[in-house]
Amino acid sequence: MLRQLNKEFETKNIQEITTWQIEKYKARKKEEVKPATINWEIALLKHMYTKAMEWGKVQESPAKKVKLLKGEVNRVRFLMPEEIRTLLSNCADHLKPIVTVALNTGMRKGELLSLKWDQVNLEQGILTLLDTKNHERRDLPINETVKAILQALKAKEIGEYVFCNGQGKSFGEVKRSFATALRKSKIEDFRFHDLRHTFASNLVMEGVDLITIRDLMGHKTLDMTLRPSHLAPTHKMRAVNILDRILSLNPPQSVAPSKIMSLNR
Repeated sequence: MLRQLNKEFETKNIQEITTWQIEKYKARKKEEVKPATINWEIALLKHMYTKAMEWGKVQESPAKKVKLLKGEVNRVRFLMPEEIRTLLSNCADHLKPIVTVALNTGMRKGELLSLKWDQVNLEQGILTLLDTKNHERRDLPINETVKAILQALKAKEIGEYVFCNGQGKSFGEVKRSFATALRKSKIEDFRFHDLRHTFASNLVMEGVDLITIRDLMGHKTLDMTLRPSHLAPTHKMRAVNILDRILSLNPPQSVAPSKIMSLNR
């Protein structure tokens, strides 16, 4: 995103950039990329000017009045259990442990690929995440599935990184292998970050409360947790079907009318 902004504004002094120039950039980008991509770039520019104002470099932000585009900003996509099994069956050997841990912990891709063994406590079943999006420490409990994967990787440890290549170096990116797994699984419109949405949504559908999910995902507010915690249509259908039982127009005939009358007397 920073490279894209540099292409447009790097020849201008920070005080020279105007709201009109940012609006023109936004309008042109609409022909090239999705609204969500533009919104991320504008949000970055807004934040840069916020810091510039804090540092006394500018008096006001030209990006302040630039509105974000409507579109697929809060896009939510998640997999159901059968799709998860299909995806895992098509993952390459190095990718399958990464995807499995992502699905069982809700960790971000950056947190996974940078995870080191000194952050792993198998005895207590805890992962200590230090370099998170919010720059705060987060102690993350792990289930037996994750513990078994980490124990297997620990047995052939060759470096400081948990997920690494044959030389002990962290995988810089898994985009290509992940795309291959999706293609083989015939899963469309799905990104690695959606594994995090899958983690949250499946926990909600199993009755886990939002406070707990918020803490597991490292969110600061419940609003952030609500975005990915959407429910599958079948789960929603089961929920409303409960009303068939408790709001039925035909009450159970467990007590005879004559007995009810006598009780009223």
